[in-house]
Amino acid sequence: MKKINFKMSALAIVFTLGIVSVSCAQGQRNNDRKEPPTFAQLLKDMDANEDNKLDKSEIKGPLKEAFKEVDTNEDGFITEKEFKKAPKPKRREPRGKK
Repeated sequence: MKKINFKMSALAIVFTLGIVSVSCAQGQRNNDRKEPPTFAQLLKDMDANEDNKLDKSEIKGPLKEAFKEVDTNEDGFITEKEFKKAPKPKRREPRGKK
């Protein structure tokens, strides 16, 4: 009788630890999300002619798709002021959640 209770208790503890470790790992993944780049980072990575503004030919990624919305004065460049006022991109649904 004592052996069965001991085995059941040990099994319950192992099961509980497994559940806790899986949920902690999932929570950790959510905390690893990157922050959007700053304008200074974008200039460093993309401003080929070093004029401290970005034209459409220099831009890559989601910002290129949103160029018209961000370039509010329609001069063909994105300045730091325009970048800071830009609408925030919509967050994608996490994988597996639909």
